[in-house]
Amino acid sequence: MPQTLNVSDSRTVWERFIKVLGYFSKPRSAWIALTLSVIVGSALEPTIPALMKPLLDHGFGAPDLNYWVIPLAVVGLFSLRSSASFLADVALAKIAQTSLHSLRQKMFDCISVAELDLYRKQPATALANTVVFEATNGAVLLLQSITTLVKDSLSLVALLGYLLYLNWKLTLIVLFIFPIVAFAMRALSKRLYSLTKASQATVDRLAYVVEENVLAHKEIRIQTAEAQQRERFRAVNTLLQRLAMKSAIAGSAVAPITNFFGSIALSAVITVAIIQSHSNSLSAGGFVAFVTAMLMLIAPIKHLSEVTSTITRGVVAAERAIALVETVVSESGGTFQKERSSGLIEFKGVGVTYPDATAAALEHINLTVHPGQFVALVGLSGSGKTTLANLLPRFVDCTQGQVLLDGVELRDWNLQALRQQFGLVGQHVVMFNDTVLNNIALGQPLDRERAQRALAAANLAERVAALPQGMDTLLGHNASLLSGGERQRLAIARAIYKDAPILILDEATSALDTDTDSLVQASLRAAMVGRTTIAIAHRLTTIRDADVIYVLGHGRILQSGSHDELIAQGGAYEDFIRLS
Repeated sequence: MPQTLNVSDSRTVWERFIKVLGYFSKPRSAWIALTLSVIVGSALEPTIPALMKPLLDHGFGAPDLNYWVIPLAVVGLFSLRSSASFLADVALAKIAQTSLHSLRQKMFDCISVAELDLYRKQPATALANTVVFEATNGAVLLLQSITTLVKDSLSLVALLGYLLYLNWKLTLIVLFIFPIVAFAMRALSKRLYSLTKASQATVDRLAYVVEENVLAHKEIRIQTAEAQQRERFRAVNTLLQRLAMKSAIAGSAVAPITNFFGSIALSAVITVAIIQSHSNSLSAGGFVAFVTAMLMLIAPIKHLSEVTSTITRGVVAAERAIALVETVVSESGGTFQKERSSGLIEFKGVGVTYPDATAAALEHINLTVHPGQFVALVGLSGSGKTTLANLLPRFVDCTQGQVLLDGVELRDWNLQALRQQFGLVGQHVVMFNDTVLNNIALGQPLDRERAQRALAAANLAERVAALPQGMDTLLGHNASLLSGGERQRLAIARAIYKDAPILILDEATSALDTDTDSLVQASLRAAMVGRTTIAIAHRLTTIRDADVIYVLGHGRILQSGSHDELIAQGGAYEDFIRLS
């Protein structure tokens, strides 16, 4: 089950809205253009009913009536309003895209340096959904809301001013709509917020189901679990549909309330206007102008009442994006830097206990790896081998003791400088949808000759040469053009290319067949020369020649020595060899 970023507190939707707007404050020139265009467009709202009043009061047949003034005025006013609207749309797009570009970049920057605990708590789909969809959706909805708020609020003020100018008594009747609409908006905003948050979490769940089914498609097919997984998807999909319908109902409720009380106000205005016309206190032109302006008033009131739904959805989406920027903790390191480590590694009383774990993953680990030494870590599954190796590049931090590289505690090293000291070949190979060359030289300067030597060392040069564009061939999703063993060898080529002083092999040959394994073992032996190497392996071919083999069990070192020494001792190593 994916976990969502917690952004809940006691603030109202409007308070959240004001805070979120701080991330959409640039560019200022676009904001100025948007403000001016909205002011101009809103100020022109009362001009249409204002033009009707003299026509009706003085008659179309008045001898001094200029027949060209009215059509020219209408065309001019509508052209000016259209130009203002166009400028507002362009300015809004500029603000949205500029702010969105900046926010997306900030989110990705945060993810790239976040503490690794984030990746254990957040599935890939949730993070991708936040960076790509939620940020975009939030930006669009919020900026649309701003335009609606400013434009329709100013239109409301302009039309109310004109109504007061025409007939303040009738205007008082119109004003009774506002507290009713405000009450309805306030009552529905809290429900909309909770429903939108629930929908957001359900979308994450739905995406997570899809992610698991894509990653485990072979297991699902071999277990004939397709129907079970379809039902799992259907259950979450149905829940999302229900939440969406509840949100739609809540968001649509304000409009009919506004229309109902607006019709009451209009009926009252017409009734009072008829009474006033009998006393000659209201002309026909004044009455038509007032009713026209009042009918025009309903549109901005309706828009302002509906904007609550848009603001709520936008705030919920934007808050999740902003939470990545504001709450995700970056990895921390020290200031010590060294271009190339000697390869001296020391574990002193090291213990590791994962959050919420009932037992320690490592306990009382004391060992020293000397420069240029080949050390193998062996043990049954769950013995702590990978945790021990993950301490070195600080993928995991120890909860007890110290790990030192060249006599300096790992936390005192600059993280970039520390990780530059390690080459890693893991059991789960990940390749990018990029060229062979870019996959090999990941993070390092591009050098085709160096890449060719790395491919040759990994016994992959001929296979790459046979690809359509050689090293410039796009490999597809996770190097789908290559077999599992070829992907493993490409990962070995990447480690060789990096030329780091310390090499970590975590089941580096696990995906290779026997023939290829022997070839790659020879390549790895050459790559180990002059380097400190730590290998986690089950294959005897990998560990037999290690200078020191450490046998781990239940997070402790049970035995240590060379292969021959451990065979002579018997015990845990002998059991391991027998079971491997």
